[in-house]
Amino acid sequence: MCGIVGYIGRRDVAPLLLEGLQRLEYRGYDSAGIVVTTPKSAGLKMVKAKGRVRDLEAKVPARFKGTTGIAHTRWATHGAPSDVNAHPHMSTDNKVAVVHNGIIDNAADLRRKLEADGVEFLSETDTEVLTHLIARSQAEKLEDKVRETLRVIEGTYGIAVMHADFSDRIVVARNGSPVVLGIGEKEMFVASDIAALVAHTRQIVTLDDGEMATLKADDFRTYTTEGTRTTAEPTTVEWEAASYDMGGHDTYMHKEIHEQADAVDRVLRGRIDDRFSTVHLGGLNLDAREARQIRRVKILGCGTSYHAGMIGAQMIEELARIPADAEPASEFRYRNAVVDPDTLYVAVSQSGETYDVLAAVQELKRKGARVLGVVNVVGSAIAREADGGMYVHAGPEVCVVSTKCFTNTTVAFALLALHLGRTRDLSVRDGKRIIEGLRKLPAQISEILEQEDEIKKLAEEYAEARSMLFIGRVRGYPVAREASLKLKEVSYIHAEAYPASELKHGPLALIEPALPTVAIVPDDDLLEKNRAALEEIKARSGKILAVAHQEQEKADQTIVVPKNEDELDPILMGIPLQLLAYHTALALGRDIDKPRNLAKSVTVE
Repeated sequence: MCGIVGYIGRRDVAPLLLEGLQRLEYRGYDSAGIVVTTPKSAGLKMVKAKGRVRDLEAKVPARFKGTTGIAHTRWATHGAPSDVNAHPHMSTDNKVAVVHNGIIDNAADLRRKLEADGVEFLSETDTEVLTHLIARSQAEKLEDKVRETLRVIEGTYGIAVMHADFSDRIVVARNGSPVVLGIGEKEMFVASDIAALVAHTRQIVTLDDGEMATLKADDFRTYTTEGTRTTAEPTTVEWEAASYDMGGHDTYMHKEIHEQADAVDRVLRGRIDDRFSTVHLGGLNLDAREARQIRRVKILGCGTSYHAGMIGAQMIEELARIPADAEPASEFRYRNAVVDPDTLYVAVSQSGETYDVLAAVQELKRKGARVLGVVNVVGSAIAREADGGMYVHAGPEVCVVSTKCFTNTTVAFALLALHLGRTRDLSVRDGKRIIEGLRKLPAQISEILEQEDEIKKLAEEYAEARSMLFIGRVRGYPVAREASLKLKEVSYIHAEAYPASELKHGPLALIEPALPTVAIVPDDDLLEKNRAALEEIKARSGKILAVAHQEQEKADQTIVVPKNEDELDPILMGIPLQLLAYHTALALGRDIDKPRNLAKSVTVE
């Protein structure tokens, strides 16, 4: 949540920072601010604004020059969106400026102590505590002032600090919230996401928890919060600045839906082994003997990643015959779960920085569990903490709601399920069958996307609904959950997902003409059971939109999707419902890429 960007070098800093904030706005967009200075400046200059980055840009004066600066776009936690609550936060003497992602858990106690000492707070934020503590530190060096402050802080943070008396540097630190350094030619960058950096450099250093860095124009150094030097070698990121452009689409969500055929091709590329009807997944760091010792698989994720994990658990059970289930990481980490040495834990996160998932990984590692990561961002925290894993290679996903990353994650789980299955008892024949199905996916996705005009018409009709019910059975149920989440995220229409088998146990009371039902009806061994659910709804005058492999007589409308293997069908059946959510939101005039109250990368609890 929230976006940080900073720069120190020779260039005029304000345009660079504003450009970086625009690229990070999907991480938070209720207020924004910027602070700049120069080595010869008498102090720090700051501008802040409630609203979007464009509102901040409109307030920045023409003569707002500097060669060093930090900026922030906010997703509110402490205090409502306002000019005053926007970051950066400045000390009373206007010497210290701080931008911060995360939550300071003991902020209230620290605030009371500072107020008792006569400090006057201007904002409602927890971040302002950091500013005053750094300003009041008696340490001689800026690094020591920051380190001294962090010793009394409890909670999560990614911070960047400027000080008028140390205008030749920016000091940054990380604990639970991402901080990435960009290495340039006699210039340095810092950001909370590589999206803000790739237009200027592809050489990056990702800080670990408990690590700090000092950036100067011509060098950088990293060290722990205790002061011990660390060795940080830059790595080259594979994504380019063009990957973050809309490419002729009106929204990033539309672009990313239409990128899915190519994205799926990437996640498959180089991994299929036709000789043995299996896949190469060397990054798992799991040999055949270890794979055969697995007795259970537990998948942990949040939101869309959790739904992808539900689909993945079903595929692992079906293909590898290993008991598997998925659970929200946010629940798992608090319920003192029994950690079994024979269980393989899989952590799923698009960003690789989702705080609840990362905290679950750290707890599992503390208890000696084997943990794999399934993430999209190379070098992210979960990728580094896990014992091994898979990158899903979806490419940058800018829209707050996830589409192509969800699809690629489900395909990645199909690869994992096939790998585990062929290591155990899945036959060569079934291995070939699944591989053939995987290879069909890109073309079938393109076939589904060709129906966009018809789906748009349906969306305009269903946009009048105040609530919608999504149902599915077994393979269809995770699809229903993800589709209902997409609709509510982007259109703000209330939506609920329920197992089709549970209709008789309560939800039928809701059925009426004003409540449309979206039914997932794959052509598998449960087809007649699903058709019976449609009969129950029609008997109560319910309106039905079916997503199926053939026209459904009892449905008012059917979106027909191409048939693949039964195990892989859920990967395809969610895609038309992404388009349905998109066009429903479009019909309602919603801000599709930046839905209210949401942010892309959830790095706070």
